Amino acid sequence: MPALYVMIPAALLLVGVAVYIFFWAVDSGQYDDLESPAHSILFDDQDPRHQAAVAPDDGQAAPAKEPPPRA
Repeated sequence: MPALYVMIPAALLLVGVAVYIFFWAVDSGQYDDLESPAHSILFDDQDPRHQAAVAPDDGQAAPAKEPPPRA
């Protein structure tokens, strides 16, 4: 029973903090636009410096770098 005297105020304090954080997030605009972030990843521009899986522009495959033959 004495544990309830500590647990109930701690739980109420925790709920109060959670409600405060929720209202702070709503007031600061965290929930204003829920659609755009989900769609932005689909239409994201490619980085022109990113070269992974990009074929060379001259139409030829890049030559494979093979080690020189052993004599």
